[in-house]
Amino acid sequence: MKARILLVEDEAGVALVVSDLLRAEGHSVETASDGKSGLRQAMEAKFDLLILDVMLPGLNGFDLCHASRERGFDGAILMLTAKGQIPDRVHGLRTGADDYLVKPFDPDELLARVAALLRRVHKEQLTPVLHFQFGNVTADFDRMVFTKGGMPVSLAAKEAELLRLLINHRGQVLTREQILHQVWSEQPFITERTVDVHIAWLRQKLEEQPQSPKHILTARGEGYRFQH
Repeated sequence: MKARILLVEDEAGVALVVSDLLRAEGHSVETASDGKSGLRQAMEAKFDLLILDVMLPGLNGFDLCHASRERGFDGAILMLTAKGQIPDRVHGLRTGADDYLVKPFDPDELLARVAALLRRVHKEQLTPVLHFQFGNVTADFDRMVFTKGGMPVSLAAKEAELLRLLINHRGQVLTREQILHQVWSEQPFITERTVDVHIAWLRQKLEEQPQSPKHILTARGEGYRFQH
C-alpha cells in the first residue's frame, strides 16, 4: 500500500534514515525540519500520513498535530519522539495522533506501524454519501429530504451538513475543532458549544432514544463518532 508521507523531523540523521526506510517500501516522502514549515506543507498538499517529532523548532509536534487536525487533516499521524513517559504519550494521542513510537526505534516496528496506520486510513476514506439509511432513518442529501419511520423530519441546513460530515467519516472520531472547521468555517466566532447543541438536536430528531443514542455517539474527551 503505497502512500504520500510527510516527515517533520529536525534531526538530519533520523530524517535520512526514516525517509530511506519509507522510500524503500515504495512510499513518496517529503520532509520538513521545523514545525511551522511542516504545518504549511501539510496544508498545501494531500498526505496520507504525517510523522511528527515532538521536539521541533518553531512549533512543537503536539501543537503541529493539533493544528493539522483543527485545519481538517484526516489522514493518520504518528508521533516519533525521544519522549517515552506515559503523560507525553497520552498528550500526543489527545491532540489527534493515532500512534506513538519512541526513539530509538526498531526499523521493522516503524514500518509495521506505518503499514497498520495506512490500512486504517484507506479503510476510512469512504466515498461521500448522497443517500444513506440507518435504523429507521433515511437521508437524501441530494434532495435534502429526511424521514424517520417513513415520516418527514425537518433538518436545518447546518444540522444536515453536520449529519453528512459524521456519516462521511462514519466509524471515525471527529473532534469539535474538526467539526467547527468543516461546518462553520465561515463563522469564526462560533464556539464548540454550538457543536454540542447541534448534536443534541440531531439526536432528538433522529435517534429512537436520544438519551441513549445508537448512531450519533460521544467519544468522551475527544468528540463525536457516527456508528452505522
